[in-house]
Amino acid sequence: MPVRILIADDHSVVRQGLRMFLGLDPELEVVGEAANGAEAVVQAHALRPDVVLMDVLMPGMDGVTATRKIRTELPDTEVIALTSVLDDGTVVGAVKAGAIGYLLKDTQADELCRAIKAAAAGQVQLSPQAAARLVREVRLPEAPSTNLTDRETDVLRLLAEGKANKEIAASLSIGEKTVKTHVSAILGKLGVQSRTQAALFAAQSGLVSLEGS
Repeated sequence: MPVRILIADDHSVVRQGLRMFLGLDPELEVVGEAANGAEAVVQAHALRPDVVLMDVLMPGMDGVTATRKIRTELPDTEVIALTSVLDDGTVVGAVKAGAIGYLLKDTQADELCRAIKAAAAGQVQLSPQAAARLVREVRLPEAPSTNLTDRETDVLRLLAEGKANKEIAASLSIGEKTVKTHVSAILGKLGVQSRTQAALFAAQSGLVSLEGS
């Protein structure tokens, strides 16, 4: 089954361009578009996409607010934030809101396609520079619960190393559904909304190195 994508951007030419080149990949399917955050939330509920490409700066409800609502209400839908600049504070806000990652709008088409597929597979991918910036700027909840089981710790470490669900399952000889169950438990115990935040916790706590995450 192709990865089902919702595009949220207030510029129609951006949406058209994304739809055009994403449509060239048979493993991807654009199922809808939204011109602002409020539309994105409505469309996400109606279409249940695997991944939302979310512009962070939009009129009305912005992408950060929309991301938080989608991740809270539709936890099986991943969100990738789109931005024009790497150090925009709204991108940090999007990650805190639950985005699995973020991309610059000048990302090459093939890189974007790979990132969407990785997000759909639950794979956290952060460049070392981005990871370092996020570790400095993203503040996790005070004194999160750290009573992870040994297996949850193993899953968190592999997740933070950028492994997809399938790879984690193979490494630990468990099923992909079991991996998802462990990830849900990890997010709940850490009090975070996304795999990216869990990976940042792993880096901040020394479970993995920045290079490894």
